Amino acid sequence: MTAACSLASRPLWRQMSMTTQQSAAAGSLAGVRVLELSNSIGQWCGKLMADFGADVVKIEPPAGVAERQIGPFYKDVEDPNRSLYFWHYNTSKKSVTLDLTQEEGRELFRRLARTADVILETMPPGALAALGLGYESLAAENPGLIMCSLTDFGQEGPWAGYQMTDMLHLAAGGQMAACGYDEVDDPERRPIAPGGGNGYHMGAHYAYIATMAALYYRSVSGEGQHLDVSAHDSAALTTEMHVPNWIYTHQVVQRQTGRHAGVRPTAPSQIPTGDGRYVNMGGGLSSSFRAFVEVMAEAGQAGDLEDFKYLDPEVMQANTDHIRGQIAAFVKTVPAEVSFVAAQEIAGMPWGVVRAPDDLLEDVHFRERGFFIDVEHPELGETFTYPGAGAVFSATPQNIYRRAPLIGEDNADVLGSVGIDAARLAQLRAAGVV
Repeated sequence: MTAACSLASRPLWRQMSMTTQQSAAAGSLAGVRVLELSNSIGQWCGKLMADFGADVVKIEPPAGVAERQIGPFYKDVEDPNRSLYFWHYNTSKKSVTLDLTQEEGRELFRRLARTADVILETMPPGALAALGLGYESLAAENPGLIMCSLTDFGQEGPWAGYQMTDMLHLAAGGQMAACGYDEVDDPERRPIAPGGGNGYHMGAHYAYIATMAALYYRSVSGEGQHLDVSAHDSAALTTEMHVPNWIYTHQVVQRQTGRHAGVRPTAPSQIPTGDGRYVNMGGGLSSSFRAFVEVMAEAGQAGDLEDFKYLDPEVMQANTDHIRGQIAAFVKTVPAEVSFVAAQEIAGMPWGVVRAPDDLLEDVHFRERGFFIDVEHPELGETFTYPGAGAVFSATPQNIYRRAPLIGEDNADVLGSVGIDAARLAQLRAAGVV
C-alpha cells in the first residue's frame, strides 16, 4: 500500500493537524467526516453537523430515503429531488447510494467507515450488527470511530423494539400532558401536541450534544465509543418543570392557555390585538408597567391606572386582575407591533408578539443578524431562502454550504476517495449496488 493510499484510508481527524482542520473550511467541524444512516428521527442531527462544516455523507438506498417522498414538493411536482421537507433537513450534506442488503454494498460501507470520524445511525437496535456493520466490527478497523445510535427507546429495555412517531414521543415523553388550554377554554382539558417535529428534534439535539462530547473525549484520549441515544429519554429530559415537580413534590402541573403549565393557576397573559393577532405578556406585573400606562394615557385609555396608589406593590398585587384588564382593553385597540415595541422599549416589559412563519421572514431583527440564508439550487436555476444558525461565531461561522443533495449526487467523489474509479462505479450501478 502506498503512503498516499494509507493516508486516505485513515479518518480525516488523523490525517489533519488541528491548524489544518480549522483552516480547511469556515465551519467549526471542518475535517470531521460523518456517515449518516438516518431516517426522520436523526436527519436534524446530521444537518446541524453539516451546517457547522462537517463532511456529512448521507448513505441512501439506490432509490433514495423515504423522506424524499414527503411533501410538499417544489411547484407540486412529486419528485424525490424536489421534496421541501427533505431540502430543509439535509442542507450541506452529500449523498451516496448503497444497497446494504448486498455484500458489495456493505463492503463499500466498511471502506467508508475506515475514513469516518462519526457514524450517525437510526436503524432498529441490532440491525446494523446483523449486517456485519455493528460498532465492534467497524471499530476494530477504526478505533477512533464514534457511532451514535439514535432510536426511539434506545438499544435495550422492554420497549426497545416498539415503533413510534414524532407525535407519539411528545405523548409518551410528557410534552402533551403539559400543553393545552384552561378549563374555561376547553372543559375536557385535552392534551395538545406542540407542532414542528419537536419529538424528533429533541432526540436529534441530544444526539448532536452526545456526539460533540464524544469528539472532545476522543481529542484528548484518542478513543472512540458507541453512543446509545433514546428519543424517549430526550423528550422526558425536556419537559420544563412538570417531571421534577412530581418527583420532588408529587404535584401535577395544569395545562394553561398560551402560557406555561403550572402547579397553581397563573393570570391569562395572551391578549388579542387590534389587527387580529396576539401579544403575550411575559412575567408578572412590576412598577415598570407605569411607563406603559403613559402610552395608554396618550391614547386616552389609561382609566384609573395613572393613580399613584398603584405604585404601592401591595396595592398593585391586590389589583392585578383589574390592572391586567385595563391593559388588555388597550391592547385590543392597537396593532400588535405597537404594543410590543411600547412594552419593550418604553416600559422594559418582557412582551412578545405571537408570530406566524410568514411574519418571521419579515422580522427586522432576523434580517439584521443575517439569520436567513439564500441557497442556490443550480439544477433548478433558482435561489431559495433558508433559516440559518441559532448562534453567531466570530471565527468559524455556521453556514449552509449547499442545498440538499440529489440522490447519489456524490457517488463518484466520495466512493472515488476509497478507490472506486469510474469503470468500477458503472459496474456497481449496473448491479444495483449504488
